[in-house]
Amino acid sequence: MLKELSLALVQDPAAASFEEFEHRLRELVRQYPRTQLFVFPEQHLLGAFDPSDQADLARHAEPLDGPTGRELARLTAELGVWLIPGSVLESTDSDLVYNTLVVYSPSGELAASYRKIFPWRPSETVEPGADFTTLRIDDAGTIGLTVCYDAWFPEHSRQLAWMGAELLVNVVLTPTGDRAQEVILVQANAIANQVFVASVNAAAPRGQGRSLLVDPQGRILAEAVGAESTVLAATVDLDEVRRTREYGTAGVTRPWSHFADTDQPIELPVYGGRITPQTWQPKL
Repeated sequence: MLKELSLALVQDPAAASFEEFEHRLRELVRQYPRTQLFVFPEQHLLGAFDPSDQADLARHAEPLDGPTGRELARLTAELGVWLIPGSVLESTDSDLVYNTLVVYSPSGELAASYRKIFPWRPSETVEPGADFTTLRIDDAGTIGLTVCYDAWFPEHSRQLAWMGAELLVNVVLTPTGDRAQEVILVQANAIANQVFVASVNAAAPRGQGRSLLVDPQGRILAEAVGAESTVLAATVDLDEVRRTREYGTAGVTRPWSHFADTDQPIELPVYGGRITPQTWQPKL
């Protein structure tokens, strides 16, 4: 059964204003009229924001239902698309600030929000989130939400796959030379969990680019070879996740089907938990 999702991964430099972002999104919707989901990089709406500057942090932070949130809701309702505009700085009643990925539906609703669990310390001074987030997109399937440095922690991708994510969306702002290693991590997380992974980094001058889309076998479906502004447009069949798990990576490897019902639990002291063979099965 086809579970197709058409997406556009927009590797752009940060928008200088909301008006610039709106103009760009309208242009993209005209250019890619059949695309369901548009994804922009981490902190895309924050311009030249400095994550280590507390004054800058306070200046850009606002509640999710604040002015920026209302404008995003208006825009997506008018255009009728799913939108991940990157991440925003979310302020709370307790004066905490989070780096929060937001997803808006074609009806203009805030469909999901995810607070980055692993801020890039010491440079990023926001509060860490605590909750993993997945979201159903139309009839296509389930996406898992991740922000930048989350990808370096394999537990994060594994948890989202366990929760039923078939596509991991990782919005990124990597200005440093370790983007080369992140590209490998994207493929590794896809292979280890047998899921699609989309990694959308910012373009130059601030970001290192090299955005990419990888399938459940770790094959690169689309990639930006450099840091220039570009759009990766693709349609994926999320049912490929089920097929890969059923028939195996490269036709042979099925880690989600590894255990027998008679196997004993495997203790994981570092987490204070265990793998229970009888329940080793992700939700789909």
